[in-house]
Amino acid sequence: MDVGQVKMNSPLQPIAFQGEAGAYSERAAKEFYREEVIVTIPCRTFGETFAAVHDDKVLAAVVPIENSLAGSVHQNYDLLLKHELHITGEIFLRISHQLMVLPGTNWEQVRRVYSHPQALEQCREFLEKWPALEIVPAYDTAGSAKLLVEHQWRDAAAIASEWAAEKYGLNILHRAIESNQKNYTRFLVLEKGEKTPVKNGKTSIVFSVPHTPGSLFKTLAIFALRDINLLRIESRPLHGSPWEYVFYLDFEGTPQLEPGAKALEHLGEIATFRRVLGTYEKGRVIE
Repeated sequence: MDVGQVKMNSPLQPIAFQGEAGAYSERAAKEFYREEVIVTIPCRTFGETFAAVHDDKVLAAVVPIENSLAGSVHQNYDLLLKHELHITGEIFLRISHQLMVLPGTNWEQVRRVYSHPQALEQCREFLEKWPALEIVPAYDTAGSAKLLVEHQWRDAAAIASEWAAEKYGLNILHRAIESNQKNYTRFLVLEKGEKTPVKNGKTSIVFSVPHTPGSLFKTLAIFALRDINLLRIESRPLHGSPWEYVFYLDFEGTPQLEPGAKALEHLGEIATFRRVLGTYEKGRVIE
């Protein structure tokens, strides 16, 4: 279903995700909104996914931000800074990759394997066992499965989810081929409006500091002195300013309560730039 086919006043809540039907992001969206009636809207790129929320074409978007094996999704960190959206939730999804082919294709016929670069990296140990295979990066895991069907490739395989195999009628030849079974992806829920969590509050911010000795240490001390638990910190280049950086930080607590409010107030006195990306309830883990 296309973004333009769903009206915002529809009884179905439109939720955007990047990829094709059967993508892990779609699964994360359905798990996060499992108590509500939604329709998932596929977008080809992360940029289109963010823009769909910004332009009021959908209610929200669910996007990956980090994986326990492959690390951060850097593009989405940059898009968080670019767009004035708010993080309103998160969910952690267990990722299990399957290698799939067209019905009737056997493993000896496979010469190429398609998938998203992050999925390929997460399955590196399996793929290294077959050095003759051509590894082909694609824009999406489920999109790779869709390509097999569209082109009827009998010399190719895709790495995607079990739901993608069901969606496109593919046979799974090898199951759970990720290098580490403790493979989880954290997804963020993005909306235009802010929300305040009722319990288990968590806050994500982005800031920059003066290019002077000890400036980052001083900002981190703001949280340490108030016994605030830092959950994650990530640095990204500041576009347009070579060798300068912005820092993304997650901490326990919210700006509505002490000591989070005082910490953010103090940070504003030191940082050259500061923005609260969102406050939300800590996400549940879906196995």
